[in-house]
Amino acid sequence: MARTENLTYICTRNEEDAGPINNWMSPVEGYRRAGKIFRGSMKGRTMYVIPFSMGPVGSSFSKIGVELTDSIYVVLNMLIMTRVGTEVLEQLGSDGEFTKCLHGKAERDIDKRLILHFPEYNTIWSVGSGYGGNVLLGKKCLALRIASFLAKKEGWFAEHMLILGVENTEGDINYVAAAFPSACGKTNLAMLVPPEGLKVKGYRIWTVGDDIAWMRVDTDGALWAINPEAGFFGVACGTNMKTNPNAFETVKKNTIFTNVLHTKDNGVWWEDGEGDPPEGTDWRGEPWKPGLTDADGKPIPGAHPNARFTTPAAQCPSISRRWEHHHGVNISAIIFGGRRAHLAPLVYEAFSWRHGVYVGATMASERTAAQYGKQGEVRRDPMAMRPFCGYNMADYFQHWLDMGDKMKKSPKIFHVNWFRQDTKGDFLWPGFGDNLRVIEWILERCEGKAGADWTPIGWVPKPDSLDMTGLDLSPETIKALLSVDPSEWEQELEDIKKFFKQFGARFPRALWEEYEASKGRLGV
Repeated sequence: MARTENLTYICTRNEEDAGPINNWMSPVEGYRRAGKIFRGSMKGRTMYVIPFSMGPVGSSFSKIGVELTDSIYVVLNMLIMTRVGTEVLEQLGSDGEFTKCLHGKAERDIDKRLILHFPEYNTIWSVGSGYGGNVLLGKKCLALRIASFLAKKEGWFAEHMLILGVENTEGDINYVAAAFPSACGKTNLAMLVPPEGLKVKGYRIWTVGDDIAWMRVDTDGALWAINPEAGFFGVACGTNMKTNPNAFETVKKNTIFTNVLHTKDNGVWWEDGEGDPPEGTDWRGEPWKPGLTDADGKPIPGAHPNARFTTPAAQCPSISRRWEHHHGVNISAIIFGGRRAHLAPLVYEAFSWRHGVYVGATMASERTAAQYGKQGEVRRDPMAMRPFCGYNMADYFQHWLDMGDKMKKSPKIFHVNWFRQDTKGDFLWPGFGDNLRVIEWILERCEGKAGADWTPIGWVPKPDSLDMTGLDLSPETIKALLSVDPSEWEQELEDIKKFFKQFGARFPRALWEEYEASKGRLGV
């Protein structure tokens, strides 16, 4: 139903190379323990061989993998999420490099479940799970954990980021890459529909990807990105014609639904979707009807909170013309964000690339249903890569700093928080399509146009530099959205210090300097 991060390991010869926030296991022990579970588990089952490409086949960005599995569910999902088939094998040839991926359902027993990554061997083993994030091995396992290791070695980025383009009336398209923890609105933002108040400006939004970005510095010194996936593996619950009409249109055909309510007329339904809840079979395979409660009187949902859809990207009404272009798109801005009820303002701009890396390295967010652990608990999630970095994160931060030095014109870095609340617990910002108002300010800042006020944590918009046409927000609400209270950051700095310290001497000195500079500006 969700990723089991506590059973996900990075298997390197040296434990320190995995780092303090990854689960570590030696390669010898990993192969031994997983091999014991695998042994005999596939007897009598069909073996499927899936040659796949992450990224357009033949692109210099792309990587090839071969997954062996005993699950038809994996096969059908991989056919949507990746490029599969003879063309991939022809590109690989007889001596090409590829990621070796092995998956087995075994008994789907959580006590006999392991998701193992061997970056030094370019290998992934997953056993005992049926959840997409653990078994579609081209996705998080290859495209982030293994790819992040390869990216550091080869000099590029593999990031947990959406990519979207904003086209103005002159036909110019500017692209941004944005990192959010799972189920924090990446797909909604990637498929954003402009709000009524901004439609007069004629903006068009183009979706390149909703989850993963591979980015390289090109010969022009700029950062270029592709989406290595061929489909969307999105959260169903909460997806409707208001929150994400493009996603809702995309899933109307050729789509696999997982852990949703199966209706009596052979349809699907999920909480906060469209239409009244019908009777049917719930995500556990049990009969379900509206109003059903458990022994304690609590409502029993028809769909799991992390119910998913797997759907071809090509079906998305907002899919970019450059979605499968081998060269990718030029990134103007990088955005970090998460769920913070009170601390972070709606948006702020980092002072520099190095400060932007610090902003990304100190990201924190409330846990979501897609993550293992207690929902609502705040955890530090640098660049939204905490569950996905395939090596020591101290080295990952240094890689970000080094990549900045390679660029002639690096993207500006921003932080957003759509989830700030008032004292009653109500959201201050409407979100969804209105997030374009913030993206507009971000892109104007990249062009040196929009106004901003200095704060100790970065540049925030001047109240009149955000276009609020058609949006009924009081001046007091706008002030609350953009405010920065240094006293509230004192505990945050203590938490950041504790987080940084666990990396020891391997942690980049430049980020400690940014920490001290931030502390000085805040006066705490």
